[in-house]
Amino acid sequence: MKFSMKKEKSSYHHGDLAESLLNAVDEIASQFGLEAVTLRACAKLVGVSPSSAFRHYTDKRALLTAFATRALHQLSAAMTTAKSHAQLHGNNAFSAVGLAYIEFALDKPAFFRAMWREETIYSNDPDYVAASRQLSSHLQGGFADTIEDIDPDSFSPQEILAWSSVHGLANLFVEGAAGKGLDKAEKLQLAREMIQALGPALSKLPV
Repeated sequence: MKFSMKKEKSSYHHGDLAESLLNAVDEIASQFGLEAVTLRACAKLVGVSPSSAFRHYTDKRALLTAFATRALHQLSAAMTTAKSHAQLHGNNAFSAVGLAYIEFALDKPAFFRAMWREETIYSNDPDYVAASRQLSSHLQGGFADTIEDIDPDSFSPQEILAWSSVHGLANLFVEGAAGKGLDKAEKLQLAREMIQALGPALSKLPV
């Protein structure tokens, strides 16, 4: 279904336009790639003048920085929610967190691509730095507190293995190198089996 975001300019409340422009980034990037994103194109999609968009984001880089920041926050929230839900229902929290990471990439490929593309964002932006640190704390903290962790301020071999595995598969799915011809459910089943296979490997690593 075609995504429509157009509103009358007078209907915007404070902050709505900034968020709508980020939604426009998602739509344009999902269809044509992040390279196709411009402030003018986003303003046109939302239905406002370019000058209105520039009042919120000074340039494309600022727009993509906000987009990446939102992505980092949403991924952190997805991991936390998955862990809580798994614990509530007596399911494997590590598997749930890993699947949440991969499902985020499948559902929001433009967000996933944008998060660490420092060549296209202001990587020293305070909001981006804070969001990046928040996600890192989840990953360094025993992969969202689902595996044993001695030092929450650094990556253990287990955490690196867990993150690189789920991130690598997510990236392979997003870029089309793996899972061609599979629907989302089939990709998640493949991811589930990979995460299950990580269990013995994680237990053999020195803590």
